[in-house]
Amino acid sequence: MDSAELTVEQVLRRDIPWEAYMSTKLISGTSLQLLRRYDHKSQSQRAQLLDDDGPAYVRVFVHVLRDIHKDETVEYVLALLDEMLTANPKRARLFHDKSLADEDAYEPFLRLLWRGNWFIQEKSCKILALIVSARPKNQDSSFANGEASKSKKPFITIDDVLKELVKWLCEQLRNPTHPNRGVPTAVNCLSTLLKEPIVRSSFVQAGGVKLLVPLISPASTQQSIQLLYETCLCIWLLSYYEPAVEYLATSRTLPRLIDVVKSSTKEKVVRVVILTLKNLMPKGTLGAQMVDLQLPQVVQSLKAQAWSDEDLLEALNYLEEGLKDNIKKLSSYDKYKQEVLLGNLDWSPMHKDPIFWRENITNFEENDFQILRVLLTILDTSGDPRSLAVACFDLSQFVQHHPAGRIIVTDLKAKERVMKLMNHENAEVTKNALLCIQRLFLGAKYASFLQA
Repeated sequence: MDSAELTVEQVLRRDIPWEAYMSTKLISGTSLQLLRRYDHKSQSQRAQLLDDDGPAYVRVFVHVLRDIHKDETVEYVLALLDEMLTANPKRARLFHDKSLADEDAYEPFLRLLWRGNWFIQEKSCKILALIVSARPKNQDSSFANGEASKSKKPFITIDDVLKELVKWLCEQLRNPTHPNRGVPTAVNCLSTLLKEPIVRSSFVQAGGVKLLVPLISPASTQQSIQLLYETCLCIWLLSYYEPAVEYLATSRTLPRLIDVVKSSTKEKVVRVVILTLKNLMPKGTLGAQMVDLQLPQVVQSLKAQAWSDEDLLEALNYLEEGLKDNIKKLSSYDKYKQEVLLGNLDWSPMHKDPIFWRENITNFEENDFQILRVLLTILDTSGDPRSLAVACFDLSQFVQHHPAGRIIVTDLKAKERVMKLMNHENAEVTKNALLCIQRLFLGAKYASFLQA
């Protein structure tokens, strides 16, 4: 059977030749006794053995994973550990028992993460994440577990353990080992580990945030809803970390989160997205972007529904008040700028308002005509006819109202781009492309004769 499709139950039916391993000195006589006592016993019998002598069993399992490399045996011990921790996740604390101070319990799992066999990778990831999360909070980051001074070689530090784990998780998001389970496994693990500051910084440095953003999209099946929830949980945890917020602010994260909250009926998904938006709203221009993405209307709609979660209700009230403040603060040019930077243009009132253009025309000179350059990028890249039409119209307005508008727009090579759109299949696009070209050829002096 393909190892990627193995189940824990199937693996635990195997008979492992422990005596042969003892005769070749791969395990000790004491280890053999413990393994035989534990092997093929009922869950309740195993639970009793772990209650009586848990650290001794953990030591044996770690030794087997460290010293024996046969896949069937490695899979078997990982299945035993998976069963043990699934039944009671608090047993992960056994790995940090004082009696194991001379053991590097992380090393075997870190090594196994990079083996080709999916069963081994998945179980190693799950077990490692649980062990890391269960470590004593006062544990010095210099040592992974135990005391390095007592060991023959220095133990890997906890920071290095987490960095290596993050590296593997990012690799799963980029190129999953298993086509269906690689990404969900990585996201599930991250939704626990991103509580750790070192994981947040390592994840951002590894370019992990951009790997999560495409996963934020409305879901329908139970499996995809769980993946969406855990992805949004990761984004929420990252929203507490400033370098991650900087990336979230310049990516498509915000519109994706709002699309999810508009379409989701699962309270846990709505809750985590709203709490994320609450964290992001005060950061930079994100509040203004939320106004442009019609979040105030979405919040009103959500408030009208019956939610049982108090945190969600409190966050909705907070967002409502914060968005009202943002609307008050936004000047018409700020709103215009946000709309252009988001790349989705529409016929909002300011586009056709002569007063807007007269009062704000010099603002277009900021950052070496950044907004004009973005309008030209929209002409090059947008597939939305409305955005193309509005961009052409705005360029024509700039030509009309700026004293050097014709020269500036010509220098930016706008003429060639607009002319291509004169044969566009959409009538609204061709009309506004023609208007823009007329103004470019005639200049501002005659522009008043040309009305859109």
